[in-house]
Amino acid sequence: MNNAMLTGLKELGLREGACLLVHSSYKSLGSVDSIEEVVNTLKIAIGREGTLLFPALSFSFVNEDKPDFDIKSTPSCIGAIPEWFRQQPGVLRSMSPTHSVAAIGACAEEVTTGHDLDDTPVGANSPFRKLRDKGGQILMLGCGLRPNTSMHGVEELSQPPYLFKHDITYNCTDFEGKKRTITTRRHNFKNRHGEAIVQRYDRLRYILPKEVLKAGAVLDATCHLIEARPMWDMAEALIQQDPLFFVDGY
Repeated sequence: MNNAMLTGLKELGLREGACLLVHSSYKSLGSVDSIEEVVNTLKIAIGREGTLLFPALSFSFVNEDKPDFDIKSTPSCIGAIPEWFRQQPGVLRSMSPTHSVAAIGACAEEVTTGHDLDDTPVGANSPFRKLRDKGGQILMLGCGLRPNTSMHGVEELSQPPYLFKHDITYNCTDFEGKKRTITTRRHNFKNRHGEAIVQRYDRLRYILPKEVLKAGAVLDATCHLIEARPMWDMAEALIQQDPLFFVDGY
């Protein structure tokens, strides 16, 4: 455990017993001995009744050209901490070929089960939506506000014009080695000319009040703590008014 990190998390507003989803930049933290120290400190911060989640997204490795996903062995493509975390004993992973989540703690089984029932990457049965329904928190640990995967779930509710492309069928292998296919709609994030658009989820800072979005230092990192439920509600209402608010270049 890192005492200075624990103090910073508590001052930021992390709740004991929380269902906590963490997006992270390991390098941003500075003086920590290991990823294990970071994860253990997060576990202590939320306590035994809490649940710790990390996105374990694998869209760089699993796609239309490479449609194979193994829940045990397919790596995450979004940083060192999630990749280390998903491989630890007792950690569960949701069955989504591109947008899985790894979790441990009191509600880990509940929040990771059923993701394969969705026909979109961040649908009603995803851990992202379940985190919202549980009144959970989202910690952006030194990575800014842009890599906020929950915002894809908000977009799926309103389906702005840039969001979806076509369906892809993936070949998936579960924890028991059983194979099955899963078909989901692919996120697009391109404009009408086929050019990539820029995701601007950092604009949440302009619409969320201080009690919903808090900023502070944890070790050397500038961090943000978001209350998931009001973030979803406020962001969805804004996309309904302006479907392009959270993107540039469409």
